[in-house]
Amino acid sequence: MINDLIRSKGDTALFGNSTTAMKAQWRVPGSRPLADFAPTIVLKAKDFATEITIHNAREQAMSREQQISQEHVTNNEAVRQTLLSRGIRPESLPPAEDVKKVERRLDSVNKKALKNPDGLEE
Repeated sequence: MINDLIRSKGDTALFGNSTTAMKAQWRVPGSRPLADFAPTIVLKAKDFATEITIHNAREQAMSREQQISQEHVTNNEAVRQTLLSRGIRPESLPPAEDVKKVERRLDSVNKKALKNPDGLEE
């Protein structure tokens, strides 16, 4: 629960919008994670900010949610500024294809390949 709160604050700092607002914009079902629809560059940005937070929280022995949240917000703001300086507005990017759809398609391709390992039509 605390992780969700910290993550949500980070999303607001990265996108300039709340997680809920981004889910609405990208038409993400309420029960699904925003990350399932995020473009790769957004996933990398979120991951980078998170890794900086984890590193600094350990190095500075942070234990309170408020400290960690502030660190995470600061890191997401810095990553956002980097993206903006390169002409990338995270909140303006289109959503990526639903990761669940991609998984289903890959499963289907793999099943077909297993049925016909030589790639020849039967």
